[in-house]
Amino acid sequence: MRSAIVITASNRATAGVYKDLSGAALKDGLKKLGYQVLGHKLVQDDVDQIATTIKGALADGIDLIVTTGGTGISPTDVTPEATKPLLQKELPGFAEAMRAYSREKVPTADLSRGLAGVNGKSLIINLPGSPGAVKDGLVIIERLAEHILDQLAGNDHSASN
Repeated sequence: MRSAIVITASNRATAGVYKDLSGAALKDGLKKLGYQVLGHKLVQDDVDQIATTIKGALADGIDLIVTTGGTGISPTDVTPEATKPLLQKELPGFAEAMRAYSREKVPTADLSRGLAGVNGKSLIINLPGSPGAVKDGLVIIERLAEHILDQLAGNDHSASN
């Protein structure tokens, strides 16, 4: 079973203004996809806090690190800025697939600046901070993440891929 961690970036959720519904949905969704979710961290929309939490997950050898929140264009949305320096290889097609999947339902999905990429043997994915975006993101995670993680583990391409 592959390991995963959920990181929610939200000033309002950390302040108790509302519950972290997207993080809870992401945690449940990853479990349904067969991941062992080893943690759910709630941090402020802060580059250092987000980056430190991702670095901790990398140090722990977590296979799949998924953030939710902070991917928009407001002044406090900084998750991509915290993530980008930690990506050894960016996967722009992953983020494009997420936007494309959501576009017809929510035209503002194209405003998400979420990134995806790898560091060592870990896959890092930024999702927007709404339960609907998480639901859509889980579809793309189900389609692509296992193949990416297999490749990071050094497994060869199968004949069907």
